[in-house]
Amino acid sequence: MTETRKIRQVLKSKPAIEGAGVHLKRAFGRSQVPMFDPFLLLDDFRSDNPEDYIKGFPWHPHRGIETITYVLQGDVEHGDSMGNKGVISSGDIQWMTAGSGIIHQEMPKGDPKGVMLGFQLWANLPKVYKMMEPRYRDVKSGQIPEVMLDNGSKVRVICGKAGGQQGPVRDIITDPEYLDITVTARSEFVHPTKRGHTVFAYVIEGKGYFCKEKLPFSYEIEGVNYFDLQRDPFVSNETLVLFDDGDQMMVSTEDDAVRFLLISGKPLGEPVAWYGPIVMNTEDELRIAFDEYHNGTFIKHRRV
Repeated sequence: MTETRKIRQVLKSKPAIEGAGVHLKRAFGRSQVPMFDPFLLLDDFRSDNPEDYIKGFPWHPHRGIETITYVLQGDVEHGDSMGNKGVISSGDIQWMTAGSGIIHQEMPKGDPKGVMLGFQLWANLPKVYKMMEPRYRDVKSGQIPEVMLDNGSKVRVICGKAGGQQGPVRDIITDPEYLDITVTARSEFVHPTKRGHTVFAYVIEGKGYFCKEKLPFSYEIEGVNYFDLQRDPFVSNETLVLFDDGDQMMVSTEDDAVRFLLISGKPLGEPVAWYGPIVMNTEDELRIAFDEYHNGTFIKHRRV
């Protein structure tokens, strides 16, 4: 019998400042480890004020993780220690595996009207792959298949499968799925999910309700969950739903359409030692990484 996943937790994204002064919303992060294993954080950076993002994320290191940047509006300039340079534009995705170490910069530029809209997800790497050779994948919007459903809903398939289409990002260690889904008003969307995988949805437009559950609005302050019966029972913009285990997820709409990112991956079940842009398994590994960064031996691959 097919089991529909139930809602485990609902989180509202919170303001944060990162990089050289980028104002963003954090859907989840370090305080939620290991709840979202293998994922570490999800940042929502969207603004129509260039002062919120123009200082960007100047040169900085990563080791032991993958960073996935999805841009819906505006441009982000990228450069890294492997010699990659380019611009991530509207609809593009950058899937970067830091592995043994990479130094890069990401500088949001917005669009001609000053609008910037995008998301960055961090995925952990298992111990045996933390020191793998770094790699960089730049996927243009036109390479991402879009599946149109009978009810008018649509799915952009970045990684994984939907509607018989395979996403262009493949051969990822944590077996992830990354879908951009829009469900029309007064309709329902059901998608199969792998048993044992962590699955969550992050709403970026409109509102709907998941798993046929109209729950009180919940939010978290300093690790304590609160419920407000007076709030809208639908899950709306800038809100995340983490699901329990099951064979499928479901979302329904009433008067409004809903657009959300549906992300899943295989948990690692390993210890997490995390400081800044580097995530390892032990504090000793963290110390070594930062010592190497400061003495100039951080990059293990051929630096261009």
